[in-house]
Amino acid sequence: MTDQSHGYHYGVIGRAIAEIDAAEETLSLDDLAARCGMSPAHFQRVFSAWAGVSPKRFQQYLMLGHAKALLRERFTTLEAAGSVGLSGSSRLHDMFLRWEAMSPGDYAKGGAGLVIFWGWFESPFGPALVMGTERGICGIGFGDEAGTEAAMEDLVQRWPRAAYVEDVTRLTPWVRAAFGQTEEAVPMFLIGAPFQIKVWEALLRVPSGMVTTYSEIAQSIGTPKAVRAVGTAVGRNPISWLIPCHRALRKSGGLGGYHWGLTRKRMMLARETMVRDAGMPQPLDRQGAA
Repeated sequence: MTDQSHGYHYGVIGRAIAEIDAAEETLSLDDLAARCGMSPAHFQRVFSAWAGVSPKRFQQYLMLGHAKALLRERFTTLEAAGSVGLSGSSRLHDMFLRWEAMSPGDYAKGGAGLVIFWGWFESPFGPALVMGTERGICGIGFGDEAGTEAAMEDLVQRWPRAAYVEDVTRLTPWVRAAFGQTEEAVPMFLIGAPFQIKVWEALLRVPSGMVTTYSEIAQSIGTPKAVRAVGTAVGRNPISWLIPCHRALRKSGGLGGYHWGLTRKRMMLARETMVRDAGMPQPLDRQGAA
């Protein structure tokens, strides 16, 4: 595991969010701490270590109307983002990410001849299954809702003919950087069909703390009528968090789906918005050579 405290903090946050969802009104610190089986002081310390703000403030970011507010106030027009340099290598440079994609011919082989290393790690969003080739991270999934076996099967079936080798040590430096624990570059190796990769590239142009829509993504990649296909490609994104499919919303402002659970999507959006509002540097927005 990269950091045992990540898992503990996430566990507290997960229980707190379940209580917030079940409540009909904003919960006080005392009420929320009691529902999580902790003293108010201890709960406040653990919660703040993960969120950086008070439970009351964080609840505002988790409200169901938060997605609609984001769409009103922080909607990103991807073509406009591209025109000011937030596209391709420049955006990835800003995000400390560098990537390359498998060729369509190699992708069609189902990963044959490819060695994929994997391991389980603690993350701010729960137990994370991370996979990578020699070129970079190719998959990130989460196992606390579906279960670890289901998460493993989910990623493996995408590249069924690859060879899988458990190797936590090899992946640890990339994982630590991916979740903001170091300032190293995060290499990614995109394994997908050409259309999927176009969609994932568009997602990479959405700045942290901002959102876009499925229809906007379709427009930006030159297929305005393919909104449903775009939604499918977003859902098939294998590298959760780094390729930010959680920033894609329905045009109505609804959250839409999320492959690893809507609670996690809300947590990611809330955390990014909170950090942006506080003027704190985003882990994925650091400047550096790619």
